[in-house]
Amino acid sequence: MNIGIDKIGFYTSPFFVDLSELANARGVDPNKYLIGIGQKKQAVIPPSQDVVTMAANAADSMLSKEDKKKIDLIIFGTETGVDNSKSAAIYIQSLLGISNNARAFEIKQACYGGTAGVQMAIDHIRSHPDSKVLVLAADIARYGLKTPGEVTQGGGAISMLISKDPRILAINTSSTFFSKNIMDFWRPIQKKEAIVDGHYSTDIYIDFFLKTWSRYQKLYGQNLNNFKAIIFHLPFSKMGKKALNALFAKESGQYDLEIKRNFDFSKIYSSLVGNLYTGSLYLSLVSLLANSNSLKKGDQIGLFSYGSGAQGEFYTGKIQSSVPNLQLKNNVESLLNSRTKLSVPNYEKIYRDGIRADSENIDYDISSDHSKYVLSGRKQNQLKYLKQK
Repeated sequence: MNIGIDKIGFYTSPFFVDLSELANARGVDPNKYLIGIGQKKQAVIPPSQDVVTMAANAADSMLSKEDKKKIDLIIFGTETGVDNSKSAAIYIQSLLGISNNARAFEIKQACYGGTAGVQMAIDHIRSHPDSKVLVLAADIARYGLKTPGEVTQGGGAISMLISKDPRILAINTSSTFFSKNIMDFWRPIQKKEAIVDGHYSTDIYIDFFLKTWSRYQKLYGQNLNNFKAIIFHLPFSKMGKKALNALFAKESGQYDLEIKRNFDFSKIYSSLVGNLYTGSLYLSLVSLLANSNSLKKGDQIGLFSYGSGAQGEFYTGKIQSSVPNLQLKNNVESLLNSRTKLSVPNYEKIYRDGIRADSENIDYDISSDHSKYVLSGRKQNQLKYLKQK
């Protein structure tokens, strides 16, 4: 039985900052951001959006009434939770009108949470073939204004419907993973901004990728010639390129040039949005599917998922015949092209508003946010979500 991604959706904030302008404001050569990091634009998340609203917006247009009836499990991967007790998945269940006869919970391991959700969903479908699972991966990446990590901020959400006989990607049972307690990135419970050792984290990321790839080769007898693409979790697009170059050096140049071309397709949307944490790998998948013109049914792709702290996993899937390339491309690019560019001072104001300690009662300005689902405020410490249209 084939199990995998039947539908996939994406959403990000209606606002962005141009990284050339940010570089100039910070007294940095723009090429350090555009070429050295590989980022062009960065999503700016207003107070009217959080991981719940972004995930709801990502999933809304993707799900049919029949899907909502058949979903019996909702898994929400995030490290930007809205409550220390109540899961973001419960809010999604209510907002989208998904059956109450469904399990709903949240899962966390830094940027790996979305992949943990996908793997759990596959196991669930294997035991319950006629059910469907909604996996959500949404985050807001914050490192602070005028910090070294500022250029790798961003935010957004990916939604995936996992089922048997998937129309997009059938996920193979073969997988390798590696975990170790490492302090490359973390966020203490009292902080909204992450702490990261950037160079160390990059080294660990590459090391975990090479470890899981090497083990995959040994266990399953495959090499680069078995793949048309390898995609990555991209906190910034240059990170994946570094990992791929490390792999090519290890393989002594014996690889299909199509892997390099398809990596370039997979990083396009990341460079325009920034870091989605749990959703970053799957934004790479969206970008690959929407932009590559060479993938066909049966082609195998590799996926490397990484979550600091740290957990890495390499797994694979096969392209199915009904990938909605043009529709997916049009949907994503319509969303990205409709965003409003912020000046650097306005970006800084929205950033500060988004990290302030919420009072018990607060109303957010939603007049400039025309998204279907928004966060309108908080009353008596209860979040107020609104469906606008």
